[in-house]
Amino acid sequence: MAGSVADSDAVVKLDDGHLNNSLGSPVEANVYFPRLIVPFCGHIKGGMRPGKKVLVMGIVDLNPESFAISLTCGDSEDPPADVAIELKAVFTDRQLLRNSCISGERGEEQSAIPYFPFIPDQPFRVEILCEHPRFRVFVDGHQLFDFYHRIQTLSAIDTIKINGDLQITKLG
Repeated sequence: MAGSVADSDAVVKLDDGHLNNSLGSPVEANVYFPRLIVPFCGHIKGGMRPGKKVLVMGIVDLNPESFAISLTCGDSEDPPADVAIELKAVFTDRQLLRNSCISGERGEEQSAIPYFPFIPDQPFRVEILCEHPRFRVFVDGHQLFDFYHRIQTLSAIDTIKINGDLQITKLG
């Protein structure tokens, strides 16, 4: 069960309010992620706001087709939660697609990027910075694109979902 604490032996809460995973690596305390297993669903404490950043570090699988990182308004499946931003890396076309889905309606897909930043079997670092008018997305420290908010209530964006051909090594 994604995001379940029923079998959360991989996370230990320390007295100072920080979390460590089973390997002893620190995990950001204001975002609670019991296990870093794909598909993944985790809660973003307090939702998004200008100045808040979500960090995803991982390793692309050896023979990937695609993977997706989404920030959503809750984790409901029926009806599906609104998707504030979905980043989908498609390896066959070397595209990084971006879109939203509000009340079941997908928005206009964006695909323009200066280069495709992901390499099979290699680590990556994705940072999604929330600013007042937009999300600013960085991959491996380089700004790749901006995605203007289609959901105006930023605090409602309180869930991260990750699926596809990757391993997650760190979230924050």
